[in-house]
Amino acid sequence: MTLLPNSRTESDGSAVVRVLSYNIRSMRDDTDALARVITACAPDLVLVQEAPRFFRWRKKLARLAAASGQVILSGGGTAAGPALLCTLRATVERAEDVLLPLTPGQHRRGFATAVVRFGSARVGVLSCHLSLRKDERYAQGGMLLDRLAGMGVEHAIAGGDLNEPPGGPTFARLAENLQDCWATAPWGSEHTWPAAPRRRIDAIFATKGVEVLGCGVPLGHPGVGESDLRTATDHLPVLAALRIPAR
Repeated sequence: MTLLPNSRTESDGSAVVRVLSYNIRSMRDDTDALARVITACAPDLVLVQEAPRFFRWRKKLARLAAASGQVILSGGGTAAGPALLCTLRATVERAEDVLLPLTPGQHRRGFATAVVRFGSARVGVLSCHLSLRKDERYAQGGMLLDRLAGMGVEHAIAGGDLNEPPGGPTFARLAENLQDCWATAPWGSEHTWPAAPRRRIDAIFATKGVEVLGCGVPLGHPGVGESDLRTATDHLPVLAALRIPAR
């Protein structure tokens, strides 16, 4: 398969960054395989869903970050599951965990958000895991767009487990306002769930000014073995290479 561009800073001040979105199912599966997959993808940012939320969740997430060359940026239990990891290449301006309105009888949902810089390139980042309920999910899609608009940045990236495939109303709402990175520059495989995949319910989106160099499931990427993908969690990850303009 064609390799995605490596992370780098361009002569015009723009930055090529690798972004990985990954539902890790609370690290209930093979955590060594999970760390190997993340490490092989060499991301600058990891948008995590279903991070550990309960007993010793910070230690568990910190172990995964350390094992895969990352540090914790935001989220986890304080965002009801979504989290952000990053490498030391990122300069963090601010981070915020956002809890969404609770529907009685449903799981609490939230966003992990941050504003980071890669040299002169500045970008907002958001990780999400949307509801299983169609009406609640659609409302959360609107909250996601509102949150990105309120971050005070020109360029932004959002990704996560949408619990809905392309063509669904929430997926379509996001794709109308943002670039669906896989649809913009497909690379690798498409479907993400279950681990023997039949549907694309995990995605990375970017605002219009971000150049999508490639996006997809990194099956066949050097160091990403099929066995590790199957045992790490019940979702497959989405990896994107994005060029973020200098501010």
